[in-house]
Amino acid sequence: MSTFFSDTTWICLAVPTVLCGTVFCKYKKSSGQLWNWMVCLAGLCAVCLLILSPFWGLILFSLSCFLMYTYLSGQELLPVDQKAVLVTGGDCGLGHALCKYLDELGFTVFAGVLNENGPGAEELRRTCSPRLSVLQMDVTKPVQIKDAYSKVAAMLQDRGLWAVVNNAGVLGFPSDGELLPMTDYKQCMAVNFFGTVEVTKTFLPLLRKSKGRLVNVSSMGGGAPMAKLASYGSSKAAVTMFSSVMRIELSKWGIKVVSIQPGGFRTSIAGTSDKWEKLERDILDHLPAEVQEDYGQDYILSQRNFLLFINAGASTDFSPVLRDIQHAISAKSPFAYYTPGKAAYLWLCLAFYLPIGIYNYFAERNFGKDEPMPRALSMPNYKRKAT
Repeated sequence: MSTFFSDTTWICLAVPTVLCGTVFCKYKKSSGQLWNWMVCLAGLCAVCLLILSPFWGLILFSLSCFLMYTYLSGQELLPVDQKAVLVTGGDCGLGHALCKYLDELGFTVFAGVLNENGPGAEELRRTCSPRLSVLQMDVTKPVQIKDAYSKVAAMLQDRGLWAVVNNAGVLGFPSDGELLPMTDYKQCMAVNFFGTVEVTKTFLPLLRKSKGRLVNVSSMGGGAPMAKLASYGSSKAAVTMFSSVMRIELSKWGIKVVSIQPGGFRTSIAGTSDKWEKLERDILDHLPAEVQEDYGQDYILSQRNFLLFINAGASTDFSPVLRDIQHAISAKSPFAYYTPGKAAYLWLCLAFYLPIGIYNYFAERNFGKDEPMPRALSMPNYKRKAT
């Protein structure tokens, strides 16, 4: 009897492990999200074996493996077959790299750019195939979005648009939420959120024709709270929730909606040093006197160091994001969420599952160490001047 149970045990472990291993080896290069699935499966296995009896632990583990095998088997990539994709924010950074990447894969690419005569747009025309078209499309200007829609519809005729990738975004100036001017909050919402909504609403008729994909680039900062990113994180959280709602609503049309939540990648989203100086002046010019006195000018001017800290830890290799977006566009059954980038998935899990106090401790240790303190907190005997 013990021999039978031992043999049954090994079979229960071996069969689902081989099934999952086979699928994983086949599709591991198509999306980094598969690593997250395997980590979760390993954790589930450990919990099952620790909490349940060996028999029921193995049964539950085997069932989990089988369900994962069934789900991951749907990760086969569909053929490109001249599928057309619209990408916003194609001037530079991730959007620029994505347009080139999709063009190399054989997609028909519509690159929406902020400036159709700028260096980024000219480089796309020079280096990409004739399949790529550059479109003037500032996502904060509905007239330009509608004009781009007319051009895309005319070029595709009855083919339909296979995917829209809402990538255009701005970071603003990382600083304490109290210090940021309302213009910064409004700009982040205008580009990151309202721009995404406007583009989505405009191009959905073409997506319905193809039963294609809506891919919205959010951010790890839209799910895991990070100091200094009140305006940016809030706008990206809105994008994530918008994607979740649209996923439910558009399923009846056969459209799959995906949210990309990258970690730290070094793009031009942070802007230039000239832009930082302008934003610093805006903050100093518009802060109430009592707030400026409590924080102190030295503290306010030190905020740009956080931008340097972000860039220092950011990756210059966009390939994890590019592969995940390709998978979101091409997989037969794409994931609802992708978290490319170092520790992005981990931070989102910590924010979701840990008690607030513990999460705050880890966040401060990783993102707030060696940060200067506001004047009112760094000087015990400080008293604000009477007004």
